[in-house]
Amino acid sequence: MSLRFAYNTNGAANHRLDDALGLIADAGYDGVALTLDIHHLDPFAQDWAQEAERVRGRLYSLGLGSVIETGARFLLDPRAKHEPTLVTADAAGRARRVAFLHRAIDIAAILGSEAVSFWAGVPKPGVDPAQARGWLREGLEEVVAYAAERRVVAALEPEPGMLVETLDDYAALDVPGLRLALDTGHCLVTQEREPAAAVKEFADRLGTVAIEDMARGVHIHLPFGEGDMDLASVLDALDAINFDRLVCVELSRESHRADRMIPDSLRYLRECRR
Repeated sequence: MSLRFAYNTNGAANHRLDDALGLIADAGYDGVALTLDIHHLDPFAQDWAQEAERVRGRLYSLGLGSVIETGARFLLDPRAKHEPTLVTADAAGRARRVAFLHRAIDIAAILGSEAVSFWAGVPKPGVDPAQARGWLREGLEEVVAYAAERRVVAALEPEPGMLVETLDDYAALDVPGLRLALDTGHCLVTQEREPAAAVKEFADRLGTVAIEDMARGVHIHLPFGEGDMDLASVLDALDAINFDRLVCVELSRESHRADRMIPDSLRYLRECRR
């Protein structure tokens, strides 16, 4: 079995969505990790459903599968990056995040996406951690139930600095039906496990996987070959568990040279496969 690769549109933020999809398909990828954003299938646009149907046709014509990503910076609040979250103290804010994740699931159902990836959020100073964990669990259970009704995989991504930061944090949640969105680079940041070991340990819970290079202890997504990632070992581990879902390249800081990074990244991955 050969691994299937995708490229995240948060690394093509300066391109129109159709143009980004065309570049990704022309480079030879099998899919796209579509980060819903104001310029890339805006989930709050009046015609969001019609646009999702149109994008479904575009993906089909290009032969691309998809994963839905929900990490857009200012989609919910133009004044506060990534806010509100599932651990925001304001109940109305948490409800807005849940509603957004429901919309992302709706879009995933239309596109036939493999998973919806999302994260917990960062509790603000003064928020009781135990209370934040309670809010998180409530939100997760609601999102997972909504996804299950629509036959969509809901996958939580441990994110450095957030309430769910490590793979152990994810495992401790023990929310039935909640899959893992594993960003292999984050393992190098938290230094909790080697990325390849994480793939093998959580093989039966993987909903989606992201890959990039990263320096140990530094949360900056780097092009392949510029960090400490043993990429070949990660790809070998994915092969060993017969991972058949999309492996998504996430280079969110490289939009200014997406025309080069999209094809170059896939060439690098293919060289590792050889």
